[in-house]
Amino acid sequence: MTVAKKGRVYMALPQEKGYTEEDYYNLPKDVRAELIDGQFYNMSSPSRVHQELLGAMYVAIANYIKAKGGSCRVYPAPFAVKLFNDRTNIVEPDISVICDPKKLTAKGCSGAPDWIIEIVSPSNPSHDYITKLGLYHDAGVREYWIVDPQNKNIYVYNMEAETFILNAYSFHETVNAGIYDDLSIDFSSFDFDM
Repeated sequence: MTVAKKGRVYMALPQEKGYTEEDYYNLPKDVRAELIDGQFYNMSSPSRVHQELLGAMYVAIANYIKAKGGSCRVYPAPFAVKLFNDRTNIVEPDISVICDPKKLTAKGCSGAPDWIIEIVSPSNPSHDYITKLGLYHDAGVREYWIVDPQNKNIYVYNMEAETFILNAYSFHETVNAGIYDDLSIDFSSFDFDM
């Protein structure tokens, strides 16, 4: 079984049992994988466009937090996020913003980040659009952005309400972050070839 996301191809490892965080942290150092519902998904190297988008968004968010003297922290992948106490879900979002310092551990984050951004791979967008959308909603993530470089769209999910709110934008627009009153990211200002 092959699953892809954000410029990466995920291949489910042959599995005879459900895996836990102990298995995740015992993976060889050269293996990158996510643990979703007790199953491993290998992560291949991201594309150049993926990395340029990730870098531009990370810098914009980090600069904003620093300029405001904010207490939230922003982390780019690879950064382990243990979403639940069930020990069967550890993901590596492209960007994680955590505002509760009690969630930060030596290994990453334990609990739902306030804001997650994922960059979609064209080979299997359903992983970010469906699987992770449901996972992040159930975990209590407040805001989730899906950045789709192939279609040049950004989908912003405000998930604080019972039913989450979706807003769609293009790469020619400025997108406002919901968890901050005055942070916006101007995607048209990013200077790279897609």
